[in-house]
Amino acid sequence: MATCSLLRSFWAARLALPPPGRCLCPASAGAQRRSYARGPAGLPADLLRGDSFVGGRWLPAPATFPVQDPASGATLGTVADCGVPEARAAVRAAYDAFCSWKGVSVKERSSLLRKWYDLMIQNKDDLAKIITAESGKPLKEAQGEILYSALFLEWFSEEARRIYGDIIYTSAKDKRGLVLKQPVGVAAIITPWNFPSAMITRKVGAALAAGCTVVVKPAEDTPYSALALAQILLHHAANSVKRVSMELGGLAPFIVFDSADVDQAVAGAMASKFRNAGQTCVCANRFLVQRGIYDSFVKKFAEAMQKSLRVGNGFEEGTTQGPLINEKAVEKVEKHVNDAVAKGATVVTGGKRHPSGGNFFEPTLLSDATTDMLCVTEETFGPLAPVVKFDKEEEAIAIANAVNVGLAGYFYSQDPAQIWRVAEQLEVGMVGVNEGLISSVECPFGGVKQSGLGREGSKYGIDEYLEVKYVCYGGL
Repeated sequence: MATCSLLRSFWAARLALPPPGRCLCPASAGAQRRSYARGPAGLPADLLRGDSFVGGRWLPAPATFPVQDPASGATLGTVADCGVPEARAAVRAAYDAFCSWKGVSVKERSSLLRKWYDLMIQNKDDLAKIITAESGKPLKEAQGEILYSALFLEWFSEEARRIYGDIIYTSAKDKRGLVLKQPVGVAAIITPWNFPSAMITRKVGAALAAGCTVVVKPAEDTPYSALALAQILLHHAANSVKRVSMELGGLAPFIVFDSADVDQAVAGAMASKFRNAGQTCVCANRFLVQRGIYDSFVKKFAEAMQKSLRVGNGFEEGTTQGPLINEKAVEKVEKHVNDAVAKGATVVTGGKRHPSGGNFFEPTLLSDATTDMLCVTEETFGPLAPVVKFDKEEEAIAIANAVNVGLAGYFYSQDPAQIWRVAEQLEVGMVGVNEGLISSVECPFGGVKQSGLGREGSKYGIDEYLEVKYVCYGGL
């Protein structure tokens, strides 16, 4: 199990936060950076560090695994692949740090998180380069991820000072009920490869604001799907009644009703579908378009794709679509396209691997998609947009809800009554109404059904890391 990747290593080497315990980034770590040759992505050597970081010290790992540039396949560096003893040592170090960190005043916690935010903004360009090198996403998009991520640190630096309790007047005149909120303790966090910076700051920021010290581990290739891995974690957490917060996959429906502004819907579709080449958990996966505007939407969507999307290396100027993360991801998109075509779908644009080769795939639009196709029933996680035709509102709602996940959902309509009906009936944790980009630090991020448990961001996000304690105060 890895305890760091290039991005996590950057922070442990670059940041100078005064450590509340011994498992966060030390001020002295910068002097201990390991040198790497300048990689194919042009990353400066001092941005890379491959050892594990436990208890305030850099430690060699029993094994390593390579981090590869998905655009070229070249190895950027290697990072620690730790085992059970190292994981236990990391948890112990986090617990030891928590024993002192939980006593740190909320004002000091707030100041430290704000300093982390300031440092992240100061280092935003280097961080964006690391993200582009690791994931392949366009540099401009990586820069946006850093700014979005940093805002969570700013938000939770403010929320740290607003962890309030209550005083309850009970039925007994000589008693009062006090409600306190106290930190849960050590939080182990698994971060995704597609938005590592955002996930780290959303969860770590909330955890530290609440009073927790955190062990961070990136997700690496695993034989399990994310859902299967989540079920395994839930099983083991249940055995000892551990608190679990999970943000898992989605299968986001994007519904366009006859009353919609088609141009607005196409713009929203572009924004939602093709961010990070379709590799985000809230990307639109299934496009459900009402019969009256179906042809117009498909035509305009295809034109927008052909005009606006440019496939290439994420470091190249003008690139909007980088590579997929690896060959398996490309194979899945290819499988979904082939399955859909075999079942009657029509390729409007794209449909095959990009001439650049490697992990690049053409942004693809399919018309005449049906609900028995893999691209409609499974999350593709790639630049594939299948469009399904429907007749009635009830039909669209039924298709949208006929899955076991429910993270985000989107729909376009100019009918006020319909907007209220559909927003309430969609079985998802987040709804975009005439809007394709919905994430915001001030709002709760999370899903229902098998899309996860708990919420990130907003005033609700910090509650995942707090226990509620009731104190009965008698003898008044």
